[in-house]
Amino acid sequence: MENLSDAKFAYLLLTPVLLLLGIIALWPLMSTFWTSLHADAAFGAANYGEFIGFENYMAILSGQRDALLTQPFFSLSRPFQSAVTVTLIFAFVSVAFETLIGFGQALVLDQDFSGRRWVRVAIILPWAIPIVIQGMLFFLLFQPTVGFLAGPLQSLGLLSSSPLSSAQDATMIIIVADVWKTSAFMALLILAGLQSIDRSLYDVAQVAGASKWQQFKYITFPLVLPSVLIAVLFRSIQAMRVYGLIETVAGCTVVPSLSCLVVTSWGQRQYGTASALAFLTALVIGIIVSVYIVRFADAESGGF
Repeated sequence: MENLSDAKFAYLLLTPVLLLLGIIALWPLMSTFWTSLHADAAFGAANYGEFIGFENYMAILSGQRDALLTQPFFSLSRPFQSAVTVTLIFAFVSVAFETLIGFGQALVLDQDFSGRRWVRVAIILPWAIPIVIQGMLFFLLFQPTVGFLAGPLQSLGLLSSSPLSSAQDATMIIIVADVWKTSAFMALLILAGLQSIDRSLYDVAQVAGASKWQQFKYITFPLVLPSVLIAVLFRSIQAMRVYGLIETVAGCTVVPSLSCLVVTSWGQRQYGTASALAFLTALVIGIIVSVYIVRFADAESGGF
């Protein structure tokens, strides 16, 4: 070991953890993939359906399984009824707004002012609410008979007469619900980055005559950007797996997502199809995360 370089010695120390994480992460994934290669049938520890190879995948991607699923897997003509497009729309729009709002909240919390502790509590409070309670709150808010938000928005033409039964309206409501809750998560991660910035840099900038905007542009934003990118990565992974919020607000039959199709198919004992959907979901998330990580590496090296 004395002849090992620092990098090799570090990898040696990390090997047990990497092996453990590999077993925990890869074994369920490989088991799911193996199940997806079998027909829909009851199975146990050593009892699978007939081995059919990639037929489940071809049937899902070609639309042959749409009749068995609650909503189609992919359809550009019906984007708000398609699991892939709904998931992507939800992830992109919600994460974009959460990042902007969370950044603004973090900038406020980073200032010294009276009552800052109570402002932090008010911002973080939605994050502490369980998903089921959050879903029921927004379900009741947009109920035409009892919700006080449904009527005014309908009179403005922003919602239909039954918003929670409309795929497009329900998707927008779920995005608003997610932004309301999860902006605090983004704010906390970005705030950690803001508070790690050396305050003497701002003193030097003030002496040099830099305006507040110039201080933000040349000091705050570049130094907090890595924290923002990490927060966006974590939140994007979570958003791509959305299920509980959809089910409690409008139901998976109205607003499908990739996770909705997996859970619904499994509940209907379509084990091979559900496993194929789960593996495809993991594949989509993996591709998006890989592209993002490559882009994140470019940003760290100055290519952002």
